[in-house]
Parts: sequence; structure tokens; C-alpha cells
Amino acid sequence: MKKIILLCAGGMSTGVLVNNMKKAATEKGVEVTIDAHPIDAAATVGSDADCVLLGPQVSYRQGEVTSAVSCPVAAIDMRSYGMMDGKKTLDQALALIGG
Repeated sequence: MKKIILLCAGGMSTGVLVNNMKKAATEKGVEVTIDAHPIDAAATVGSDADCVLLGPQVSYRQGEVTSAVSCPVAAIDMRSYGMMDGKKTLDQALALIGG
């Protein structure tokens, strides 16, 4: 099972997106765990993640997060984030993981 972590300013704004991603994963038959956290918890929550996605509002901290974790890190596509598009965001995460 793959672990996907979403990070934003407080871990709240990505909550709806996490639920939409979980729904998309179920529809695709993909086994993943997806959680949202505040970016300040990156090193702790990202330590065993398969990928970390950043909310657009914290994308400027990508270098810092990349240094703190040992998995791929990317900013969530702004359009996908704005539309809370769980399918596209899940596809972005799976592409990062290589699956």
C-alpha cells in the first residue's frame, strides 16, 4: 500500500481534496493511504511516505520539504487544487510514485 501525504498551511484546506482522492482511489481500485497535515509536520509525517504533495499556497517551501523527506515532492497542480479534483491529484501522486 502506498502512502500519500498532502501538506498545506494548516492541514485543513486539503481535507476535501483528500476525501476526493480517496474516492478516486476506490474507483480505480488503487490501495493507498492519503492524509493531510500542516507543512510544519513534513519531516515527521513524510518520513515513511511514498510521495508528498504541497498545496499551492505553500509550494514555495518545496525545497525545504524535499530536504526533510526521502520521497518525491511536488506542488499540486493549481487547477486541480482549485477544483478539488481528486482524480487528477491522485494521478499526479501516482505518477510521482511511478505507479
